[in-house]
Amino acid sequence: MGKEIANNYGKIDISEEVIATIAGAAAIECYGLVGMASRKGSDRFAELLGRENLAKGVVVSIQENEVIIDLYIIVGYGVRISEVATNVMERVRYTTEKLTGLSVAQVNVNIQGVRVLE
Repeated sequence: MGKEIANNYGKIDISEEVIATIAGAAAIECYGLVGMASRKGSDRFAELLGRENLAKGVVVSIQENEVIIDLYIIVGYGVRISEVATNVMERVRYTTEKLTGLSVAQVNVNIQGVRVLE
């Protein structure tokens, strides 16, 4: 179930999958982020997803007129995790609101692993 927006010209239906793809694409551009992780998240192994699977590391829920985005990411070794998470939150919120016109209530970042950059 997505979000329906009505205007003078008709209606626009934005699916949760589209919002998840936008959020994943915005997040992957942030410094210190190695990639998106599978939201299934086994306890011992964080699966790194490729660029074609960005939406699989994102969970979107729409409650009334607000969007809640949960991101599952893998960060690079040696970066300050709190800074990376803050940057991801700000960029995802800004990009999602700009491209969809929807209000983002929360962006929750779940760090699923740390990878050594080669």
